Amino acid sequence: MCVDEADPGEPRHAQPDGTAETLRRVPHPAPRTPHPDSQLVFLALETTCDETAAAVLEGPRPPRAGVPRIRSSVVASQVGLHQRYGGVVPEIAARAHVRQILPMIDEALRRAAVALPDLGAVAVATRPGLVGALVVGLTAAKALALALEVPLVAVDHLEGHLYACQLAYPDREVYPCVGLVVSGGHTSLYLCRSPLESTFLGGTTDDAAGEAFDKVASLLGLGYPGGPAIERAAESGDRTAFALPRSFLHDDRLIFSFSGLKTAVLYALHGQNARGGAIPQDPSLVGDLAASFQEAVVDVLVAKTRQALIRSQLKRLGVGGGVAANSRFRDRIGAMAAELGVELFIPPPALCTDNAAMAGIALPKLCAGQVAELEVDVTAGLIRPARGA
Repeated sequence: MCVDEADPGEPRHAQPDGTAETLRRVPHPAPRTPHPDSQLVFLALETTCDETAAAVLEGPRPPRAGVPRIRSSVVASQVGLHQRYGGVVPEIAARAHVRQILPMIDEALRRAAVALPDLGAVAVATRPGLVGALVVGLTAAKALALALEVPLVAVDHLEGHLYACQLAYPDREVYPCVGLVVSGGHTSLYLCRSPLESTFLGGTTDDAAGEAFDKVASLLGLGYPGGPAIERAAESGDRTAFALPRSFLHDDRLIFSFSGLKTAVLYALHGQNARGGAIPQDPSLVGDLAASFQEAVVDVLVAKTRQALIRSQLKRLGVGGGVAANSRFRDRIGAMAAELGVELFIPPPALCTDNAAMAGIALPKLCAGQVAELEVDVTAGLIRPARGA
């Protein structure tokens, strides 16, 4: 099990000895009334897909408003479990969460120098995602909230990705903004009036950008996860070598499609109407295809985000999700924002990929009185635009 510590500034990585620690059993004292001026310390959990994550955050105690500070953030990666399949296997992911959730909670508390009785709330991502994975995190969060007699806060994973921008820039106003979530499961644009008020503007009709990276990496024999592998291969490639499609690039609708792009890479490798073939052995071919594919994805992401900014007339852009860690994308989206005079908020890579710290959006939810009942359930699946939109 690999444990990464996510830090909003400079990410650090620690490799423990692999032994699973158990959750500390701290005697639970009688409930106490906190001083109204004291800080709220809360635990956040993330198990929507294939990362088991926990974080401890601290911020103003509601009803006082403010941006929480990350005291610790740890992530247990499942990459090694899913590599042989070229993608996430839901049942394997859920079982790994069961094994890792308690050690991750314990590690987050230890690094934050916090004991269970110090917690004033528990936050957990309940939507969207894989149903078995979501249930593990929610069950742990419910148990802790019940035992500690503290509020339970249900968090939307996609809203959390955008709130990571606020965590990364705590002294600046991020909202209202246009929000772009670009990840393994979602590629979506939002009009965000506040952390808790957003309107879906459009998204992918099929594959998400991150999913396309994984599938093309598999075609090129680059392994899983595909995002970092494609980016490394593209460094030595010619991004103009292959004329790959850019679906809906000049369409007025704020929609994306990456399935055809993936198929175009397959045909470029093995010919028209091919269903598969041998993994290419020519490094220059792999590099050129990787670079051309990456550029096609980035072209569409930047163009559609530009459309949304012009249409909304907003001058702030928040970007979140694992694909936002891609260097080429960050350069291009930054150049576009500068051209339009738009303030860009994009977190450091450790806060782009899945992590529990982004559930810090629980603090504004608590300020708004949005506390979940213990009967709350998960909402699995993916967010996609309605047909004909």
